[in-house]
Amino acid sequence: MDPMTDSTPENVSALQPLEGAERLRAWWHLMATDHGFVRSIYLNMHRVSDELWRSAQPSPWHLERIAARGFRTVLNLRGAEEENYRYRLEREACERLGLKLISLPVRSRNPLKPEVLKEAIGVWDRLEGPTLMHCKSGADRTGLMSTLYLHLVKGLPMREAMDQLSLRFGHFRHGRTGIVDHVFEQFAARHDETGISFRDWAEREYDPDALQAGFRADWFESLIVDKILRRE
Repeated sequence: MDPMTDSTPENVSALQPLEGAERLRAWWHLMATDHGFVRSIYLNMHRVSDELWRSAQPSPWHLERIAARGFRTVLNLRGAEEENYRYRLEREACERLGLKLISLPVRSRNPLKPEVLKEAIGVWDRLEGPTLMHCKSGADRTGLMSTLYLHLVKGLPMREAMDQLSLRFGHFRHGRTGIVDHVFEQFAARHDETGISFRDWAEREYDPDALQAGFRADWFESLIVDKILRRE
């Protein structure tokens, strides 16, 4: 998995500009292959706090609108793959619009690797001003990170913060993506027993293999998420 990257001007390598037929291919990939035609109608954008909003993958057009609304940072949970047309369009638009782009690759089918969880816990200190956080569909990875944000930054109890993992955002908690809920529920139970903080639990007790072994996904919801909705 790629490490977290920060696409501020002093931290980026140059990308070749998309021109001609390659730009057309990039837009085709974004709108057709990556289901951007759906997001052009409904971006699944919701307020988490005054400083943080969550959404599906924004197009350059969406980024223009959020920049005009005063957003200053984009937190991309899909990773920074420089050969990926979707990422290249996003990074190009952020550079043009003066938006800080932070990329933290997160997954929702398995417990986060310990090093990724550590980055997810610490990423909030790097956000500058109003931030849009997104994954592909705005359902699972944004739900995971919104839950962490509300618990760690805003101080909400974990079970209350887990309202961000809801069907109203498109999250299916009994499919394979329900591993996210399972991890947080296991922490909440441990917190009830001992009072341990999430940061201490993540550092001392977090065991992704044991958490995965203790979770069973419903086959029908997994079919919907993986085969019909084709979530990442």
